[in-house]
Amino acid sequence: MAGKLYLIPTPISPENIDWVLPAAVQHCIAELSYFIAEHPKTARQFLKQLNCKQPLQALHMQPLNEHTAAKDLPVLLEPILAGQDGGLLSEAGCPAVADPGAELVRLAHKNHITVVPLVGPSSIVLALMASGLNGQRFAFHGYLPVESAACASKIAELEKQSISLRQTQIFIEAPYRNQKLLEQLVAVCRDSTDLCIASHLTFFSEMVMTKPIKEWRHSLPDINRIPAIFLLQG
Repeated sequence: MAGKLYLIPTPISPENIDWVLPAAVQHCIAELSYFIAEHPKTARQFLKQLNCKQPLQALHMQPLNEHTAAKDLPVLLEPILAGQDGGLLSEAGCPAVADPGAELVRLAHKNHITVVPLVGPSSIVLALMASGLNGQRFAFHGYLPVESAACASKIAELEKQSISLRQTQIFIEAPYRNQKLLEQLVAVCRDSTDLCIASHLTFFSEMVMTKPIKEWRHSLPDINRIPAIFLLQG
């Protein structure tokens, strides 16, 4: 009988693991000895906090990242198909959500492997919960275009969709480009459009703030190089 594939949320912040991972989840992860991780080195740093049943050096760990070819995915499932339980870790947050793990999870289903999602932090969901924006209709768009004109066009398109569909639009950016994106948002969007900035979620320095664009223009926060989620509702 095949083992199970556990989807392991990795803390976004290292400051208090007990705040974001229930004790039962920590215990479940600590029992595993086979892991598939985006970056094995940082995965081991996370697992070191959990008092794993086996020594860290004895854990079997395979990499899965944006460079992993589709033809290499079946090899990652071989130990699980042989009967061993395994864990899939993202670099931060939930695996398979804005993460390269989704194709492996799909392949697990095709091979009749039981997939078990564990409880833990998702910056996307946490930001939506705290934003006060529409939680019934929302869409996550990942990264917006890097080029300035294309990004401005995409912002205008998302704002228009938000108004017509009454939908919250959610997107992210590389931390070092956050400030530029924020400046484009206040330049492109209507005065009445609501913008939520959720930064450093689960950190002691966490900030979640929702205001109309007109109010943001008076005082922009410094979010340069700070992990952030942006939510827009026209």
